[in-house]
Amino acid sequence: MELLDPSHEQFPNPSTVPNRLKTFRGAVIGLLSNGKENTSPFFDRVETILRDEYEVADVVRRVKSNYSAPAEDELMREAMGWDAVLSGVGD
Repeated sequence: MELLDPSHEQFPNPSTVPNRLKTFRGAVIGLLSNGKENTSPFFDRVETILRDEYEVADVVRRVKSNYSAPAEDELMREAMGWDAVLSGVGD
């Protein structure tokens, strides 16, 4: 019997953590859903709070085309223009 190690053999490229936003006021916030139905009512409430209490400039809502796969390249490029992203799983 041969036992296989499922871990990746290479180390990922080091990444940096972006600076934390000082305020949400005037920010563009992305809400990224995995596409499951329970994400929508949660994000409805989050969007209301962001707009009413935190005075964000805009809330951009997007849904991944496949809940179990990474976000598409086009979606990732679009997200680069947002100030912050909240990703939700509707299980």
